[in-house]
Amino acid sequence: MRTFLEETIQDLKIKHGDLSRLTLILPSKRAGGFLKNYLKKDASITSFAPKIISIESFIETLSDLTIIDTTELLFKSYEAYQATTNLKEKEDFESYASWATTLLNDFNEVDRYLADPKAFFGYLGSIKTLEKWNSVHEQTDLVKKYLAFWNQLYSFYEELKERLLKEGVGYQGLVYRRASEEIEHYIANHGHKAHIFIGFNALNTAEQHIIQELLETGNSDAYWDVDAHFYNDTKHSASLFLRKYFKEWKYFSKNTPKQIVNNYQAPKEIEIVSVQKNMGQAKYVGNLLANYSQEQLSETALVLADESLLTPILHSLPPNVTQVNITMGVPLKTLPTTVFFELLLLLHQQNNKTFYYKDVISILNHPLGISLIANSTQLVYAITSNNLTHLTLQKLLEYSSVENHKILSMLFGNWEDKSAYALKQILDVTNTLQKTFSEDKISRVALFHLHEIFTEILGLQEKFPHLKTIKSVHNLFKERIATAALDFGGDAYNGLQIMGVLETRVLDFKNIIMTSVNEGVLPTGKSNASFITYDLKKEFGLPMYTEKDAIYTYHFYRLLHRAQHITLLYNDHSEGINTGEKSRFLLQLEIEKQPEHQLKHTVVSATIPTLTVKPKHIHKTEAVLDRLKEIAAKGFSPSALTSYIRNPIDFYYQKILRIQEFETVEEIVAANTLGTIVHDTLEAFYKPLEGSLLTSEVLLQLKKQTASEVKNQFEKTFKGGTFDQGKNLIIFEVAKRYVSNFIDSELTEIKAGNSIKILQIESDLKLDIDIPNISFPVKIGGKVDRVDQYNGQLRIIDYKTGKVNQGDLEIVEWDVLIEDYAYSKAFQVLAYASMINKQMPITHAEAGVISFKNLQNGFLNFATKQSPFSRNKDFGVTPEILDAFKEQLIKLIVEICNPEVPFEEKEIESYNY
Repeated sequence: MRTFLEETIQDLKIKHGDLSRLTLILPSKRAGGFLKNYLKKDASITSFAPKIISIESFIETLSDLTIIDTTELLFKSYEAYQATTNLKEKEDFESYASWATTLLNDFNEVDRYLADPKAFFGYLGSIKTLEKWNSVHEQTDLVKKYLAFWNQLYSFYEELKERLLKEGVGYQGLVYRRASEEIEHYIANHGHKAHIFIGFNALNTAEQHIIQELLETGNSDAYWDVDAHFYNDTKHSASLFLRKYFKEWKYFSKNTPKQIVNNYQAPKEIEIVSVQKNMGQAKYVGNLLANYSQEQLSETALVLADESLLTPILHSLPPNVTQVNITMGVPLKTLPTTVFFELLLLLHQQNNKTFYYKDVISILNHPLGISLIANSTQLVYAITSNNLTHLTLQKLLEYSSVENHKILSMLFGNWEDKSAYALKQILDVTNTLQKTFSEDKISRVALFHLHEIFTEILGLQEKFPHLKTIKSVHNLFKERIATAALDFGGDAYNGLQIMGVLETRVLDFKNIIMTSVNEGVLPTGKSNASFITYDLKKEFGLPMYTEKDAIYTYHFYRLLHRAQHITLLYNDHSEGINTGEKSRFLLQLEIEKQPEHQLKHTVVSATIPTLTVKPKHIHKTEAVLDRLKEIAAKGFSPSALTSYIRNPIDFYYQKILRIQEFETVEEIVAANTLGTIVHDTLEAFYKPLEGSLLTSEVLLQLKKQTASEVKNQFEKTFKGGTFDQGKNLIIFEVAKRYVSNFIDSELTEIKAGNSIKILQIESDLKLDIDIPNISFPVKIGGKVDRVDQYNGQLRIIDYKTGKVNQGDLEIVEWDVLIEDYAYSKAFQVLAYASMINKQMPITHAEAGVISFKNLQNGFLNFATKQSPFSRNKDFGVTPEILDAFKEQLIKLIVEICNPEVPFEEKEIESYNY
């Protein structure tokens, strides 16, 4: 296969002989590098090489201007904006930076296409005035300022242009405009030299003018990589621009365009592969390349239409790919090192006296945070265990060791929203990190680049006074890392080539693999990042989205001209804004299939194994049995027994293995925390009243103390959490209401003539259970919330902050107590009644629940029924009831302690637990 560049070299040798006198101009530096490599391979004797430069370098030479860095342009444009006297109202730098990049891109477009700026901006101002035509008679100050800005945009453009030209610099469009203006002067001095333009397609107006003027000298030439198939098809956009140039340029009225060949219709094997997700594409490419020989790999280009696939592709390369040249770099913004500094800038951008705990923990848990701060996990644990939702530097220093104080002060000190101080701190952090990452090469290189970026921003901060706040530093940082990348080293001309679509210009490969050939990626589709309206673009000959699509069409089909084996992958997974739609180019390949093309479709889908999820079975080992003996000796609690009823596996994890829930900062008061607060408040109120009758005076006094006592319990239980605002304030008020309503219900009972005597509050109870089948001692134990006498009747009460109904405490069959978790409330109150029975033998007592969400129904009493639909209920607890319960209790404990019965997972349904 002969490439376009090889064909061009041969033609140039035939026509010019000695190439050293030529100036060869190509679309990119990379294309120039490949051209030099082909010249080296083709050379049989030692000779001087021609001058080979990119179009951008040539334009800089013509204009005698240097293209300015985009970041510095932003600052210089702001100075011009401030100096534009016609613009009365000026915004600060942060606001300006939010829209200036789009406007500067529009300036760039206007200049590259040689539009008359005065007429253009006058037209734009008129359009903006028309948009507000209905406000002409009642314009607000805002509308007046808005229209004044658009009408004075030409003054801003001229001010910026003059400032840049004085310094010998310009943005790309300005450099192109100046080069176009200087072409006659250049020809007068260098017109005798031959200039050869190779492989161009979509040219802006300035480039067209320059190339046409040089072609008219008679000794310059242009080589176009165009295929006859597309050139002859007037409706195909792959040759949209070239057909236009050949038709409109004066030069081509007398000269025939070179290099119109017919390669596309030659035999080709084209495979269109539908793959699920980006990772699927990466894995498929890896498997495909694994079958390639070294010779095939050296003739292969892997083109990434979506360059974000680079990292997964690199991780998927097979072992036989020993040489690879990567023309694109790893985007700096995707690396964890960059994310760390983004988090740090976001943290300080808020400029608050305290830091939100999630922001702090994200820095402490970051790999860089872990490397900077010794035992950072202990600091995270201190934050979570003390429930600190808002942190200060002093608090962090209090919970950390002295060795960490310096770096913590660097990271979490008050940066006072000053850009200079923030940058100094960040550079100190990068210096510290560079010493830490001595072994990690990628992190070390990334830190080096980041240090350069922050040093550059610091230089700009010292040069320009506009960069004042941390937010402006962050915005500038984001802009710099958006295009920054870590470049790879390697042999540029051997082995597998991995490149983006635009980097394939004028290059040809025998084997092509292209990923992400999806609509919206290739072509990219419409882009609205411009203030220029459609009609304005059309009027002044600026490129519209249809022409930008045609550029991608050309690049796509040009790659296929000389290729023989082509694999095109697209992601067919629909997710978010990705619709999983294949590119229109693939549809065109199918519809316009050439006779010599072998078109194959492949659908790749992941193999999904059929998984049969079986309930877990944990057999009881000697260690488990020893732990059960330990629990039995201390006492099975009613809640532990009901957790076994709900799901034996939970009992195994919580009681046998003692695995606790992962401790996190409780930002919003949880239901169990609310329950603890209410229980502890009532304990503080009623514990001193044990042995005494409740009176209205005492209860009224308690009610007055409700707010202060609930607050005290909140501070004790919720630790460092705040409850003076948001949802927590609402929950705080709910807790006060629960306690207050409960005391009101007690007052109502007293005023109705009922007597209530408090016997026990939060008493620790224990009961030995004699079980013949078990050789070791067994106890049950727990804390009963309240035992009292209501009009002389003994009551055992369990408080519940959740909702409980009377039906939850009524049973028909005794077996359900240890089989169905729905009856856990009845099980618990009977367990407490059994333990109380040891202290004071029960002949008849009431055992039940007071539900704070169902307080209007008062005390909910345990009862038995003959049938589920029976209205006749036997309330209360008797010796017979206790005996029946004990029988079920023994049966449950025997099952728990039986070495032959494993802990078996239950399929939990919608229990409200």
